This record gives sequence, C-alpha cells and structure tokens, in this order.
Amino acid sequence: MAADTCKYVEGAIAWALGKIGVTNYTALCYAFVEDAYELGNGIVLDGLGRTAKEAADAYGAAGNPGVPLRGAYVFYSCFGTLKGERRDWGHVGLSLGDGQVIHAWDRVRIDDVYGVEELVPAPGFERLKYIGWTPVERILRGMTLRIRA
Repeated sequence: MAADTCKYVEGAIAWALGKIGVTNYTALCYAFVEDAYELGNGIVLDGLGRTAKEAADAYGAAGNPGVPLRGAYVFYSCFGTLKGERRDWGHVGLSLGDGQVIHAWDRVRIDDVYGVEELVPAPGFERLKYIGWTPVERILRGMTLRIRA
C-alpha cells in the first residue's frame, strides 16, 4: 500500500475509533464509513450507491471474500423493511485489519468480521450475511481534497 494511502487509512480508523459508543449513526452505517474517510482526512469521496448493498455491488465486494485488509470497506447483506420497503439494504463497516471491523450498529462498535453475522437484527430485519470487502485504493478512486473556506 502506498504511503499516502496508508495515511488515509490511519486517518479514517483514528476518526472511527473516536466514535466508539456513539449512537447518532444508528441505521447510517454507510454514512459512518464515508465520514471516517472524509472527516478523518479532509477529503471528499466519489461514493458509489445510496445504500450499503448498492455500494457493495458497485465496488465488487463479492469478488473479495475472506478476511479484509486494514482500511477496507466490509460489506454484509441485510434484508429488511424500512419505510414500508422490503429489500436488501446492506450493512458496511471499516476493517481494522486484524479480523475486526468497526461499524455503526446500535452504536459504533468493534466486532469480529464474521461475528457481525451473529448480531441481533432490528425488528423486521434478517440476520446479516457477509458479502466481502473492497480495497482502499478502490474506495479512494475519484476522491478530491476538501476545500476549506
């Protein structure tokens, strides 16, 4: 991994770790991981998809099974009904690179990558199923620096 890429990974993870326990990202897992990179580094991502499942498909996460690398987005399938619509909304977290993922569930928390599948889902939702992950270089593709006013 290039030095500048490592810098972005460490900035994102440091920001995310600073949010452990907060509840204002409940049901906003994709916003959480994007904010980790953007707010942790002063960048703007060219994020793909409106939901975590759309992002998983757009980033090709299913093509990367197994334990994700540090800084990767880690995707899960998450079927349920939200605002009267039943579909696979997905779930996403940020890999800490040691088999652990930091993610926004009932609160921002750290779990084992595969242990996330054992979390009790919200009413109207099914248990999560691991899809795969996307490398940091793909997440950062198309990013721009945030211009400070």
